Amino acid sequence: MNKVVSGAEEAIAGITDGMTLMLGGFGLCGLPENCIAALVKSNIKELTCISNNAGVDDFGIGLMLKQRQVKKMIASYVGENAEFERQLLSGELEVELIPQGTLATRCMATGYGMPAIFTPAGIGTEIAIGKEVRNFNGKDYLMEMAFDADFAIVKAWKGDTAGNLIYKSTARNFNPVMAMAGKITIAEVEELVEPGELDPDHIHTPGIYVHRIFKGEDYEKRIEKRTVR
Repeated sequence: MNKVVSGAEEAIAGITDGMTLMLGGFGLCGLPENCIAALVKSNIKELTCISNNAGVDDFGIGLMLKQRQVKKMIASYVGENAEFERQLLSGELEVELIPQGTLATRCMATGYGMPAIFTPAGIGTEIAIGKEVRNFNGKDYLMEMAFDADFAIVKAWKGDTAGNLIYKSTARNFNPVMAMAGKITIAEVEELVEPGELDPDHIHTPGIYVHRIFKGEDYEKRIEKRTVR
């Protein structure tokens, strides 16, 4: 089945105000830059965004925050973004902070069709407030619900027209588990090839999870650098 669309604008068709989106990436690595740019251009509002982080002020989800398109962020790390901080402190943005492993496992549970997971992470902290706790073999575990995302938007290195994906190095990060978890999964890739050109043993996300795919353009692919004297 050919799942190729013409570009980011066609890929995000059907995303409307108030939907829940998963966006792959970790820090500034492996972000679906083309789709984020198309979302900013579309001016869709009231979005709930599930992502490891909120980008920076002028890159990634930070661009969507600047446009006031995000109603709620569900994330693990939200530093390095002054606009995020301003919206949080002013009460303009709802934020749910989740331990990073819990975030990844809730994505995975969604893809597996599991309604919930049990984890010791968060027990005895504010994260546990209002959530069910069960004891297994003498140890308390917090019940965390799987996500319910309308769309998952991921970025891969290579893909074929059937939707099979290969990620490169650390850009693999949250992309594979999120690709499994969207009701509709959109993949943008740096290289798009025909079926049979990818080594089956190297495929990270099988095409069965992907509904739309396109070749992205003009990737900035920022990296974070530590500056030392």
